[in-house]
Amino acid sequence: MISILVIAHAPLASAFASVATHTYADCGASLRALDVHPGDSVEAVEAAARALMVEVGSAGTLVFVDVFGATPSNAATRLLDSPEVRVVAGVNVPMLWRTLCYGTGDSLDTLVARALSGASQGVMPVTVSRPQNQAQKPATHDQAKRQDQQ
Repeated sequence: MISILVIAHAPLASAFASVATHTYADCGASLRALDVHPGDSVEAVEAAARALMVEVGSAGTLVFVDVFGATPSNAATRLLDSPEVRVVAGVNVPMLWRTLCYGTGDSLDTLVARALSGASQGVMPVTVSRPQNQAQKPATHDQAKRQDQQ
């Protein structure tokens, strides 16, 4: 089984872990979060990430970071010395959910592809067309028009 490690600026990593376990309660065993606080060095974050990876003890780790080029990403990049680690920047909820939805029993490359598709399909413009030139109907509580389906 592959583990998932979220490394992000505090408190974002913990928030993503909370959202993940809210939806997929059984993912706690394979999911870890590492909040990076102001002043944390890349070396300290890397050491903490490696400790979390050892704690989980999985066959591989998919690491999500919040933004490329910042301390979480720079620390995660150092983890790539292992062939059993992949790093994806720009974590969002659809990405995380898509990865967890199908389980973490697939290969790292399959999980990366699944995460990227979740991310790209989960980001979209949302528009709502307001009704135009339509008379407003007053709210009614007319019980005579109520339809019970039993």
